[in-house]
Amino acid sequence: MEDIIKRIYDYSLEEIMGERFGKYSKYIIQDRAIPDVRDGLKPVQRRILFSMYKEKNTYDKPYKKSARAVGDVMGKYHPHGDSSIYDAIVRMSQSWKMREPFVDMQGNNGSIDGDSAAASRYTETRLSKIAGAMLKDIDKDTVVMAPNYDDTLLEPTVLPAKFPNLLVNGTTGISAGYATNIPPHNLGEVIDATIYRIEHPDCELDKIMKYIKGPDFPTGAIIEGIDGIKSAYKTGRGKIIIKSRATIEKNKIIISEIPYEVNKAQLVKKIDEIRIDKKIDGIIEVRDESDKEGLQIAIDLKKDANSEHILNYLYKNTDLQVSYNFNMVVIEKRRPKLLGIIPILDAYITHQREVIFKRTTFD
Repeated sequence: MEDIIKRIYDYSLEEIMGERFGKYSKYIIQDRAIPDVRDGLKPVQRRILFSMYKEKNTYDKPYKKSARAVGDVMGKYHPHGDSSIYDAIVRMSQSWKMREPFVDMQGNNGSIDGDSAAASRYTETRLSKIAGAMLKDIDKDTVVMAPNYDDTLLEPTVLPAKFPNLLVNGTTGISAGYATNIPPHNLGEVIDATIYRIEHPDCELDKIMKYIKGPDFPTGAIIEGIDGIKSAYKTGRGKIIIKSRATIEKNKIIISEIPYEVNKAQLVKKIDEIRIDKKIDGIIEVRDESDKEGLQIAIDLKKDANSEHILNYLYKNTDLQVSYNFNMVVIEKRRPKLLGIIPILDAYITHQREVIFKRTTFD
């Protein structure tokens, strides 16, 4: 009985909650919600790409059922549920979310209208060709490998990443005390800027911005706010306006591009509600004319309607125009940091030097 009493310790609730929540926060910051500055991936994305690569589920092979990819990732590397893994696979296949999709999916992978993808047993998947560039030379001891959750296999702590994926595909995530929001950029522009930075390691931000003029969203639209872009690229924080691309025709407004991450079906519904409630006069009908050729929303107007006035009202009162806040928080050397675009490029270049050095040593 005395032995049992000796093993009982008194702790205050404050101590226990502080210690436990501290451990939980550290885990979700480092290993769940915030991407690594070197390859721009969260752990679940990295495990999916590595697992599919190991299973030879690549662009030059036939598709395999998505449930198989989910099972492999869950069984070997990722200690979380199948739904979070499949959601990550689906997002990496959506061309309206990813600037350069890493997964080539056959079947219903959702839509810009907010429709969810078909269940994993109904879809087939494989890595896209550009995903191969993220994994190139991984078998040549180029990256540090660590034990998986049950210490039976090794998994990469980072991918070799032959292009700066963090800037190309961007990311979004929320963890404890930190959130991140990095927009996608044009692949060619980012590579040109990286090459310039390698050749001119002391260059200023203005030189980099000659190559990367701003974000390049997969859904298009018009970006306004050069000061916001400069602030974001310098400090990691900034604000821009994303405006739908609209053309005014005779008694008609045609929307051909909408802001990033705006739900098209809800946008059309909101415009139609304005028409029904007669909040502004002059709208006859709103139609979603999108097809496989591309996105198109048509707004029919009355003959005497002021089309400019109606369009400006819709910009102000619907998601035809939204604000986007940069918050470029990444994991650098296992710590969350708010970085501008030059430190992000420098971290990527340092990573590439290490990868090439290790590859050469292996060869």
